[in-house]
Amino acid sequence: MRILGLDYGSKTVGVAISDPLGITAQGLEIVRREREAKLRKTLSRIDEIIADYEVESIVLGYPKNMNNTEGTRCEKTQEFKEMLERRTNLPVILWDERMTTVMADAAMMEEGIRRENRKEYVDKLAAVFILQNYLDYMARDKE
Repeated sequence: MRILGLDYGSKTVGVAISDPLGITAQGLEIVRREREAKLRKTLSRIDEIIADYEVESIVLGYPKNMNNTEGTRCEKTQEFKEMLERRTNLPVILWDERMTTVMADAAMMEEGIRRENRKEYVDKLAAVFILQNYLDYMARDKE
């Protein structure tokens, strides 16, 4: 049972995948696009990943504001969720992603990754945190 984790942004999508047992999340890649409205190649790459890893569900980061309100990024994420569900026929779970970028930045700082190089990894690492938080929640829920 593999689960795909996505951090959907205006120019990139960070991608993470769970191990077959659904215990840990690993970063896979960052899918980049030239313009926000251009999603065809992004969706095509996600299709390839789903097929390669036999993904059964998708966890999509949901970018709520810190005061728990929903802004325009949430609307765009909802639209992306609906696109993914129609295209893949897989369940897509929205997962609160607040603080994941901050956590990713802190982890990279701790690892000594230079500030100018962090942008290269932050979306993939944020996807890992989104997916790992979901996996941890599901494991606690089973207890």
